[in-house]
Amino acid sequence: MKGRQSRIGTVARLATLAVAALTSACTGMMNTKEDAIKLYVFDCGNILSRDVSMFSPGVDEGQSKQLTDSCYLIRHPKGDMIWDTGLSDQLTPEGVDAWDGAFHLSVSHPLQSQLKEIGVEPEEIEYLGISHFHGDHTGNANLFNKATLLIQQQEFDAAFGPDANKFGFNPDSYSNFGQPNSKILQGDYDVFGDGRVVIKQAVGHTPGHQVLFLDMPQSGPILLSGDLYHFTKNRTYRRVPSFNFNQEQSFQSIDKIEKFVKEKGAELWIQHDLEQNQKIKHAPEYYL
Repeated sequence: MKGRQSRIGTVARLATLAVAALTSACTGMMNTKEDAIKLYVFDCGNILSRDVSMFSPGVDEGQSKQLTDSCYLIRHPKGDMIWDTGLSDQLTPEGVDAWDGAFHLSVSHPLQSQLKEIGVEPEEIEYLGISHFHGDHTGNANLFNKATLLIQQQEFDAAFGPDANKFGFNPDSYSNFGQPNSKILQGDYDVFGDGRVVIKQAVGHTPGHQVLFLDMPQSGPILLSGDLYHFTKNRTYRRVPSFNFNQEQSFQSIDKIEKFVKEKGAELWIQHDLEQNQKIKHAPEYYL
C-alpha cells in the first residue's frame, strides 16, 4: 500500500511539473508574440534621374538611372512608427517632371492603400520619423497628423524657418506639423527606450539628416539609410551628391555610420537603390 501511494505521489508530482512546464512555455510564447517587433517595407514611388552624375559629380555624366522610393512601418509593442513617407499619393503612374526635367516622378501604388491592405489607418500611427525633408520623403507626411514628428533640431530650424525652399523643402507637404506635435532631437534617440528602434543623427545631405537603426530579433540588425547614399555604387566608391547641404559633414556622417554598421553587424538598406530594393520583401509581408 505504501509503495502504491508513493508511486501515485510521484506521478502526481510529475504531472504538476509537466503542467508547470507547459504553462511556462505558453507564457513564453505569449510574451514573445506580445514583444514582437515587425518591419513592413512599402513602395512609395519611382524616380528617374536623367543625369545620374548629379549624385556622383564627374562620373556617369549624361547617363540615366531609375531609383525607387521606400517607406517603412515599424510595429513595436509600445507603438507604431512610420519612417519616411515617399512621394505624394496624388502623383499618378504617368508622373510628372521635376527640377527642370532632371527627374521624372511617379507613384504606382499609393502609400495609403498599402497601409489599408495590412489593416492600418494613418491616424493610428504614434510616431513619424523622416530622414530629411526633401519632397520625396515628406510627400505623404500630412496623412499622419495624429503622430508625433521626430526631427533633429537643425532640420526643424530649416524646415520650419523662413527659408525652407532654399534647402529644397516644400512646407506644404508637411503643413500639419510644427512645434506642438514635434519632438525635437539633439542627436541620437532611442524611440521606445529598449535599443530596438534608434534614430542616428547623420547630417550633411540636409542640415539635420538622420538614419534609422533597427535591431530585429529574427532578421538581425538593419540600418535604413535615408539619403546617406542613393545607390550602392556611391557607397562602394564613397561619393556624395553635388547638391548635398554640406559635403564635409556628409563624409563625416558616412564614416560614423559605416563604423556603427560594422560594430553592429548590420545590413545597410539604401532606400533609393532599386536593385537592392528588389531583393527585399514588401508589404503585406514583413520582417521580424
